Amino acid sequence: MKIDLTQRPQNVTIIEGFPGLGLVGTIATEYLLDHLDVKKIGSVWFSEMNPMVAIHNKKIIEPLGIFYNKKNNLVILHALTNVKGVEWKLADSVCEIAKKLKAKEIISLEGVATKNKIDTKDTYYFGGKSPKKWEKMGLSCLNEGVVIGVTASLMLKLNSIPMSCIFTETSAGLPDSRAAAKMIELLDKYLNLNVDYVPLVKKAKDFENKIKGIIKNTEKIKKIKSHKQEISYMG
Repeated sequence: MKIDLTQRPQNVTIIEGFPGLGLVGTIATEYLLDHLDVKKIGSVWFSEMNPMVAIHNKKIIEPLGIFYNKKNNLVILHALTNVKGVEWKLADSVCEIAKKLKAKEIISLEGVATKNKIDTKDTYYFGGKSPKKWEKMGLSCLNEGVVIGVTASLMLKLNSIPMSCIFTETSAGLPDSRAAAKMIELLDKYLNLNVDYVPLVKKAKDFENKIKGIIKNTEKIKKIKSHKQEISYMG
């Protein structure tokens, strides 16, 4: 695993959204990158990563990029790569980044399955630096459940840095922009980002197609390379 950092801002808040159910974390972090003034300050590389990049709007989108928003002293980890099998390595990389940047908090974004077919997206929190603040925003603590993936690895590895896990219900297969919009609404209130989540709801289909197209192409490369079908978090 290799972490390349061109800048090292200190005392940051880190938001990570690795591919999971409904791609909620991936869509939410992508939306933040589109609506905040951010600068790419690094990348994460590991041997299991497929040697490929996505190109969107004439720009290269790396599998795992590190972005910085100076106004809010916010670091966003944006992933467009299959995380199956490398969860522990990615958790190690997040811990290392947090250490280098003296992070004051890590916020993890995850989708959780629901059988409800209604549009209401119940959201829960777990842990964190300011649990009472999440509760004042109407979130309930996740009292029972099973967490998998990079978030679960981070929950087991992080000791000294507060970690807020935010779980939003998703009934869609993939992706679910409406669940991601709920994430943006909560993050905006929690961090005072001044980011409007309404456009994500209104243009959900377009945004979903954008993410789905990028993910589909990355999965094609993976299947061509392996010559076999594999189950992944991304379908």
